[in-house]
Amino acid sequence: MKTSVFAIDVGYGNTKYAHRAGSGTIATGMFPSLAPLAASYAVSGHGVDVLGTSKVLKVVIDEIEYQVGPDVPLTAAYGKTGRTLSNDFVTTKSYAALLFGAIHLAGMTHIERLLLGLPVHTMSKYAGELRERFTGTFDYGLGRVTIDKVVVIPQPLGSLVAASANRQREFGRDNAHLVIDVGFFTTDWVYANGFTMDDKRSSGMPGGASQVYQRMAELIGKDQEEKVEDIELIDKALREQRPFFFYGHDINLDPYLEKSQPVIAGVVEDIKNNVGPLNNVRSIVLSGGGAALYAPAIRKAFPRVALEIIEAPCTANAKGFLIVGEAGLTRERAAAKA
Repeated sequence: MKTSVFAIDVGYGNTKYAHRAGSGTIATGMFPSLAPLAASYAVSGHGVDVLGTSKVLKVVIDEIEYQVGPDVPLTAAYGKTGRTLSNDFVTTKSYAALLFGAIHLAGMTHIERLLLGLPVHTMSKYAGELRERFTGTFDYGLGRVTIDKVVVIPQPLGSLVAASANRQREFGRDNAHLVIDVGFFTTDWVYANGFTMDDKRSSGMPGGASQVYQRMAELIGKDQEEKVEDIELIDKALREQRPFFFYGHDINLDPYLEKSQPVIAGVVEDIKNNVGPLNNVRSIVLSGGGAALYAPAIRKAFPRVALEIIEAPCTANAKGFLIVGEAGLTRERAAAKA
């Protein structure tokens, strides 16, 4: 299927994508950003599959098969789930596998404009590389895909655009907002007047939700006298508001989350030092998969500023990327006709 604009937010925690459906609405999808090596022998592929068919794709990058998709296992022996947590994630084969997995899951074969996002503090380093790497025609084992043009924007701008989609008056050029995107590995923030970024007050840093989960895992491991490596399951348990199961026990995560607050407080303090007083800011827009984790600390740090957790925070960036891409394409087409 051909589409004019397709947006992908390949995050450290989850890969999210958005495109315009036939009805005109925005369709979204999401799956874990896990890309383990494919098994050389798949037991589930032989005989009768009594457990049903799993939604796992095999993507081939440089003759190596990776598994990606909604049903990729969240656990693995010794914690080796195929998750990549490093600043150069976008240069890895895992990133490419996740990106083309998203394109295939959406059924796209030709994309006029692909919108991607980067953490604020890595934009200058990697934006050009992404544009060059993913423009052209590719076949990574799932069929040919043609991408005419790649556009890369700072991740939090996606949330800013998504938040303002139906409230343009509140986000005019004279209105300042602070957008904080709490991802799995990084936390990014954009101080913007309308849609103009203030570069001096916009930044990002390692210190997303995963650091909280890792701290919780350490504390649980200390109490249980056993190493805990399944931070993906801690994440899932928190999102679903249920106990964490470990060796026959249902463990209430609330006390461990409370003991991990210093990790969150340290990141929020860095944001506060960077942006300074927010007396002219109309609101703080909070997005990303870790939004709920960070909200109490951000409210405490900025008690006099309205705080909004964006609707569907996990997919907000992808939706915003899509809107940015569509606006840019419309401008280009209008200029070509003039």
